[in-house]
Amino acid sequence: MSTEKMSVGANVFESEIGGVSVRAKAHSLSAWFVLALRLMMGYAFLYSGATKIAEGGFSAGGYLTHSAATNGNPLAEVFAWMGSTPWFVEFANVAVPWGELLIGLGLLVGALVRLAAFFGALMMLMFYFGNWDVAHGFINGDFAYMLVFLAVAAFGAGRILGLDRLIEAYEIDGQPLLEKYPKLDYILG
Repeated sequence: MSTEKMSVGANVFESEIGGVSVRAKAHSLSAWFVLALRLMMGYAFLYSGATKIAEGGFSAGGYLTHSAATNGNPLAEVFAWMGSTPWFVEFANVAVPWGELLIGLGLLVGALVRLAAFFGALMMLMFYFGNWDVAHGFINGDFAYMLVFLAVAAFGAGRILGLDRLIEAYEIDGQPLLEKYPKLDYILG
């Protein structure tokens, strides 16, 4: 049995959660695939949001009230509450199209990518439950897209031909922004 020793550096990533460690070496083309995922999701969300805004009259009320109630959804009561609460429907009527547009724009230009990916994953989680269907198992397209958003965030896709690389390097008092404010790493990258 042979073991391969990996040195920490380019294309090596590792993590530990709950005492379980993983460590791997990524292929040199990985950055291109992560970039492709970021751009694909960015285009899809930008187009979806822009279309809803341009057409006007987007209403989430019917979806919230009816779709979850008809499909055995474990959150049916939550969706029913959201659909029957006027202020929440009004919020969703603005948040969905504009959220999609801004998430898409952030991903396409590579700015605030982790923040955009977080909200994209949250939207996909809500769509996952709203479109609940386990006829073919628990994994569907909404769930898969949620994982794509999380991967885009985890890999710091905004640093790959994106504005986040420039934003993080911006100097304040001679110190790069990310060094001066390390918590920004949660929204940039």
